[in-house]
Amino acid sequence: MSLQQNIMSALKSAMKSKDQTALTALRAVKSAILLAQTESGAKEELTEEQELKILQKQVKQRRDSAAIYLEQNREDLAAPEIAEADVIAQFLPEALSEEEIEKVVVMTIDNIGAQGMKDMGKVMGIVSKELAGQADGKTISSIVRQKLS
Repeated sequence: MSLQQNIMSALKSAMKSKDQTALTALRAVKSAILLAQTESGAKEELTEEQELKILQKQVKQRRDSAAIYLEQNREDLAAPEIAEADVIAQFLPEALSEEEIEKVVVMTIDNIGAQGMKDMGKVMGIVSKELAGQADGKTISSIVRQKLS
């Protein structure tokens, strides 16, 4: 079953259980997926990688919004954002720990023979592709920076 089908079935069950938080989050994801499909021109199916990127973006948007709301002491606005991010995050593969990400970064640096910050782009490209959906770019970037400096 594809990710899109999983989201649709979760959307139906959220409607039946009248879970407004899940309903809002899943409708936003469905909308983003439909936009991505029509954006490419044809009504072709999205690849799993593209679907994961959409989900990651949706989770990141909500977590960023929640962080801003918390900075402004608006817990009332932050709570729904966090709840929606958690609903969407269920569909993402399990995130790797920083130690596991670090192992992949070190292995990649050794494989391509990276020497300093000038090779950061190469390392980031390879590691980001390899860990798609399992780690966010910010974490990968900080670890790559730390290892190359």
